[in-house]
Amino acid sequence: MEELLQNADEFLESGKEDMKKHRFNAAVSDFFKAIVILSDYLLYTEIKIMPKNHNERFALLKTHFPEIYSRVSSLFSTYTDSYNLRLGEAKAKILQEYADGLRKHVINKK
Repeated sequence: MEELLQNADEFLESGKEDMKKHRFNAAVSDFFKAIVILSDYLLYTEIKIMPKNHNERFALLKTHFPEIYSRVSSLFSTYTDSYNLRLGEAKAKILQEYADGLRKHVINKK
């Protein structure tokens, strides 16, 4: 499972590099991927289930971690907006802050 944390850290680092280069859509995507991986890590360590897709992940989060579900599901639309729209620094910072906070939450549960 440490591989999941390493993967999340890689996306966090990439997102921060994207922020510095003003590539905000890429940053949003990378931060959301880190959030997904950290959610999967939390689900696996707490209930021993690894979600196979977003639908399963959201269902498990809703049942077992409703506060995280609420936030992650609201950020999902920003992530999908990054496919078609130009997003700015403010949107990317919101995802960065949540990804960093979720990382701290996951590490503190260890």
